[in-house]
Amino acid sequence: MGETGDTRRVEIPVVWSVVLLVAAVWNLVVWPRFWRRVTTDPRARDAAGRPTRFYTVHAVLVGVSVVLAVLVGVVGVLGLLG
Repeated sequence: MGETGDTRRVEIPVVWSVVLLVAAVWNLVVWPRFWRRVTTDPRARDAAGRPTRFYTVHAVLVGVSVVLAVLVGVVGVLGLLG
């Protein structure tokens, strides 16, 4: 009860750190390329040039995926650094 905080560290095996890094790199390579295809898709804009639901849904999907890729990559690097 006298402790002010938990100072224990979680260690993950090196192989899992590498898996996390590979997953992060994969997502950082694939999603931006997919985004370029979405932006040029005719369904991305309406006749007035405004973004459609197709565009918005894919923007959220790509944005969340890239953020998760960065976070997974950070965890992988921290795992390698111990």
